Amino acid sequence: MVSSTVNVVRYSALVSGIAYGWYHRRTLQAAHTQHKVEQAVHDRERLVAEAKKAWKTKQEAVNDTTLVTDPEDPQFDLEKLIAKWEKSS
Repeated sequence: MVSSTVNVVRYSALVSGIAYGWYHRRTLQAAHTQHKVEQAVHDRERLVAEAKKAWKTKQEAVNDTTLVTDPEDPQFDLEKLIAKWEKSS
């Protein structure tokens, strides 16, 4: 027959294991939630930076209407055209 001391130790270990598991899961869930929030902020910042860069290149392309691309035109400048192509790529 099992003594009452052994039963107390068994149930104490069971209850303490359940309490530890509950506490540990809470801390892991909180860390995971915090990581998801930080990742979302980082992704949003990256998207905003990419959008700003794309808008800037688009505005530069729109503002660069003085470039003559017709080789028959007397104001055609090959160096400026090549520089524009290098800048855009």
